[in-house]
Formats: sequence, structure tokens, C-alpha cells
Amino acid sequence: MPTGDLAVTTGRRLEMIDLTNRVQQIVAASGIDEGILILFNPHTTAGVTINEGADPDVQHDILGALGRIVPTNYPYRHSEGNSPAHLMATLTGSSVTVFIERGRLQLGTWQRLFFCEFDGPRTRHLRWKLLAG
Repeated sequence: MPTGDLAVTTGRRLEMIDLTNRVQQIVAASGIDEGILILFNPHTTAGVTINEGADPDVQHDILGALGRIVPTNYPYRHSEGNSPAHLMATLTGSSVTVFIERGRLQLGTWQRLFFCEFDGPRTRHLRWKLLAG
């Protein structure tokens, strides 16, 4: 079962970074033809998600809507000042699972894998695991 670390460096406080090509390279290098990929984000102020990657306005809209859903002026008790990032991370989730067939990620036509930064800029480390079968 191949496992590894995927470093992601972000440049803004809120950002979605397409990881699809990098993850596909990991799958190809593994030699696994059939199985599943698990991508896990161990950070509480960032998320991972699968969504449309063809139109960059989708990422803009997701970040904009999350900014409206999660208020910055709520009387948060967490003293670090990044409570909105924690809530956004909860909404996007911390992991994704994708089937692998014929050595390729089985994403839908418009789907891409995104790392979602909500408390950047930072360097983050995601964990991945490939299960053959």
C-alpha cells in the first residue's frame, strides 16, 4: 500500500488549488491499475474537495459563498482569530476517496481535486494512500 506526503504552498488567505495532475502522477508512478486513492488533509483550517475545474469562476463562487455563509463578525470564542477558517474546513471536509481504473483517477468529466486554503498563506502537507484491488 503506497502512502506519501503531498506538500501544498498557498499564497493567499482563501484559495483553491487544483491538485488533480499532481495526484494523477502519484497514481501513475505507483503502477496500481485498479484500486482507490484516499487523500487526507490533517489541517483544521483547510479542506479538500472534488468540484468543477473547467471554469475558474466556480472556485471564485465557492470561496465567495463560503465567505458569506461563515460570518467574520460573529463573536467567536476561539482566540486565534481564525474561527471562520475552522468552519469553512468543516463544510468542505478533510478527505476525498477516488476510484482508480486502468491507472487513472475516475473523476467525472468536469471534476477536479482541490485543496482549499482558508487560513493562508502557508505550506501544508496532505497525506495520500493508494489501495490496490
